[in-house]
Amino acid sequence: MTLVVDASVAVKWFVREPLHDRAMVLLKERQPLYAPDLIIAEICNIAWRKHLKGEISTAHAQSMVDGVCHGTLTLLPSARLAVVALRTALLLGHPAYDCFYLACADAIGGTVVTADQRFLGKLAGTDYAMRARSLADG
Repeated sequence: MTLVVDASVAVKWFVREPLHDRAMVLLKERQPLYAPDLIIAEICNIAWRKHLKGEISTAHAQSMVDGVCHGTLTLLPSARLAVVALRTALLLGHPAYDCFYLACADAIGGTVVTADQRFLGKLAGTDYAMRARSLADG
């Protein structure tokens, strides 16, 4: 199965929080993992926020960004995904940044893995539900 990971999953590779172990399994399986390049900005923001709250050091924040930029993810250009992401956001009434992950999955014939229950709830009962699964489900 071709998987697209969102920032809610990728952050768990760097920070011990609920579902950290499940996120690590994705890395250990050595299968290709994809994401829109937007994930870099999202991880930067998460790292900044966690540093601001005193949860992680500056070095840890920098290693998170380095890891997502130079790790195992195959990044797709957001410009290539923008039209589909916007269309999806408008149809779902959901923020476009999450919809970039759906657009990425659509582009590669994959499935989004997310820890974002709000996003999964928005997809429930729609045609997009087939393109996403919860990290909690393994």
